Amino acid sequence: MEEVFSKRLKSARVMQGFSMDALCARMDNIISKQSISKYETGKMMPDSTILIALANALQVSVDYLFRPFKTDLQSIEFRKKSKLKITALDSIKEKVRDSVERYLEIENILNMDSKFKIDFSNVTVQGADDVKNLVVRLRKEWNLGEDAISYVLSLLEENEIKVIELDAPDGFDGLSGWVNQSYPVIVLNKNFPAERKRFTALHELGHLLLSFDPIISAKEQESLCNLFASEMLLPSNQFIKLLGASRKDISLQELIDLQMQYGISIDALIYKAKELNIISEQRYNTYFIKKNTTPKFKDDANESRFPIETSYRFRRLIYRAIASEIISLSKASVLLNAPIQELKLSLNLV
Repeated sequence: MEEVFSKRLKSARVMQGFSMDALCARMDNIISKQSISKYETGKMMPDSTILIALANALQVSVDYLFRPFKTDLQSIEFRKKSKLKITALDSIKEKVRDSVERYLEIENILNMDSKFKIDFSNVTVQGADDVKNLVVRLRKEWNLGEDAISYVLSLLEENEIKVIELDAPDGFDGLSGWVNQSYPVIVLNKNFPAERKRFTALHELGHLLLSFDPIISAKEQESLCNLFASEMLLPSNQFIKLLGASRKDISLQELIDLQMQYGISIDALIYKAKELNIISEQRYNTYFIKKNTTPKFKDDANESRFPIETSYRFRRLIYRAIASEIISLSKASVLLNAPIQELKLSLNLV
């Protein structure tokens, strides 16, 4: 029990982004930094008064501080070199661990088998053609054809991928990894516009699914995961049908129409056109020169036009369990980190 408490205490502190000194300050210095250190190393246990004060300062329940760890986060990768400080990155990872634990707990309560079934590990990705072929396979597996994906986050959740959205700083795009070697997790910055969030989610899916040849550099892997996301959103052959195989000029309105249909940004579309040789490298560069010199054009090109997406599955499972009288409102409150009164008002059984 002491070992669980010590690990949970440190996890909760890191999740809040607190140093030991900061935690002491949050508790009006009723305990010392040395005491916190002893708690976290298992050398000492707090009395009930200090325990409650710790839980309040860390915004967790007392029960949380004694809950055994059930998840092992593996292969956690940030989509690109993050601008965040180490403390912020560690905080994000602990928030992910907490969210995944609660996600798996409600699935277990509902007796759901959510193990991921797609396995591309027998294919070693060496270049763009391998990525495109795997996208074709996955689109076929998920019955997508060449149609636009209306809701990327829902698609991922329907196919047993845990999607977690965090209120994170701009320096964080997303991360992905495996829990207990069986459950894929994609974490996204909930504050980003729809196009960026959709692209990031599918980029992270690429990291989860693609087995790269060891000679492929980290930078090349990022590019290939970008290609994976681009092909998932709008396959190359469909893109060529829509724009034509070769163009001298493309109107912004054409790209806006594609953006609204496929949920992919104007910048990503113009890059795809350049990569497929639909437009020249010179025309591609001209686009960015115009963006940098014409404020109105830049605003139009950067505008988000696709409906915002949110992950709903975890919350939906909680309400399903409440409505089926499988869990109590108090248990639901713990799982959702929401006040019981809020749940009562929103339950609204029909």
